[in-house]
Amino acid sequence: MPQIGKPPGDESLIRHGCDAADCPPGSRPWVLAAAIVGSSMAFIDGTVVNVALPAIQADLQASAFQAQWVVESYALFLAALLLVGGSLGDHFGRRRIFALGVALFALASAACALAGDVQQLILARAVQGVGAALLVPGSLALISAAYPEKERGRAIGTWSGASGITAAIGPVLGGFLVDHYSWIWAFLVNLPMAAVVLWICWRHVPESRGGAATGEGLDLWGAALATLALGGIVYAFIEAPTQGWQAPAVRAAWLGGIAASVGFVAVELRVRSPMLPLSLLRIGNFGGANLLTLLLYAALGGGLFFFPLNLIQVQGYSATAAGAALLPFILIMFALSGWAGQLVDRFGPRLPLVVGPGIAAAGFALFALPGVGAGYWTSFFPAVVVLGFGMTVTVAPLTTTVMNAVGPDLAGIASGVNNAVSRAAAVLAIAVFGVVMSAAFDARLELGLREIGAAPESVAFLQEQRSRLAGAALPAGVDAAAAAALRHAIDAAFVSGFRQVMLLCAGLALLSALSAWLLIGRARANDRHTSHGR
Repeated sequence: MPQIGKPPGDESLIRHGCDAADCPPGSRPWVLAAAIVGSSMAFIDGTVVNVALPAIQADLQASAFQAQWVVESYALFLAALLLVGGSLGDHFGRRRIFALGVALFALASAACALAGDVQQLILARAVQGVGAALLVPGSLALISAAYPEKERGRAIGTWSGASGITAAIGPVLGGFLVDHYSWIWAFLVNLPMAAVVLWICWRHVPESRGGAATGEGLDLWGAALATLALGGIVYAFIEAPTQGWQAPAVRAAWLGGIAASVGFVAVELRVRSPMLPLSLLRIGNFGGANLLTLLLYAALGGGLFFFPLNLIQVQGYSATAAGAALLPFILIMFALSGWAGQLVDRFGPRLPLVVGPGIAAAGFALFALPGVGAGYWTSFFPAVVVLGFGMTVTVAPLTTTVMNAVGPDLAGIASGVNNAVSRAAAVLAIAVFGVVMSAAFDARLELGLREIGAAPESVAFLQEQRSRLAGAALPAGVDAAAAAALRHAIDAAFVSGFRQVMLLCAGLALLSALSAWLLIGRARANDRHTSHGR
């Protein structure tokens, strides 16, 4: 699952996003309700779709790489446009942009449910991502604008608690809807929630702005180039296993993505109000924390994308059971978040940011152990618990380190950048890990078919089906014994790829721990760096 719960920096975005506006006290509970329900739409959608992917793949006859696009098209636009989405609210009205995002998200959700083929679904998911990029930062800014600083902490706690509950029930709800109704309900569930949010916005949420009320300062070129850069690189990695690296479209996407990345850096160095102030990366703790975020959240988002597919398509779990499989992860983070928040005060930032990713690496390694037919409690549960504990030790100190690396005047920008880095890391990792999975799957499937002495007709048929990975269909007319042998070969091939991916995730987590050891200082949480306000 590309994004489990809240990404780093969300609470900091609320705390530092803007100054409180003149909001009547009677409207504040309504504002909080709108923010909770609105952001819950994005949280739920970011997790339940992975649980629904096997059903979507089977119903729409999609390849595994098209299934990747169902997730990536949404995550790509959310990651690329998240920072500019917040700026739009400051310039044109937070309530207006938030409501526009909710409406766009709802319309795109309806289009997802009505999609007749996988291409239509991918397009609708891209529009959903644009809507999410408007509503996610908008929900946070509404709370900051409505509550004065002395009351903002309680609002943060309420929002954070509700988000934790959403993160827990979202995948289970999605799995239940898939098992008992249809995958389309994973999208239709957004419509009544959007209707409630829009009604609250219309009746009870006051308008607010931050800074200039014009378009001056919006980094639209930066947003466009970030989208093109991510999109080009992601397209190349997703399509290369089927088209080949020398295919004109793949080469054009790869070169275009690199060119857009260079252009993005050039624009951010010159534009007056960049969406990514590159000067911040020269601050030691901030640069180190974001490198850690890039590596660790690439492992988390990329690796856990394949976890529900393994559980449902290989291990035979129901969608509901697959959705519940990560509940221990979420509950550990929720229960221990307060304790983890004190680690920087006691030990400084360096130690927890080395130990936490190290524990997470052990969790990823444990995911590589189970084979076909593995039981949850003895095989996957230990991996989920260890990974959850490792991320718990990491996330709160990571957010604190990011905030303490800069002055209060730059805290909102810093937390927003770190939030966007975590999302972009997952987008890139899902695409790259797809190449690893495809190569390992193809090699192991070829070996497995030779080992069972599969008929040439079956081998030729599965060569055509290999792009569907574990969702591959079996050839018609084979007897039960041959069908069982072929299915086991397919499942073993997917497990082989899954193991490669999880070991790669463990390596990335270890690299993130190394980056913390080398780049993050030993300063205590209440220390202030000389770079403040820079």
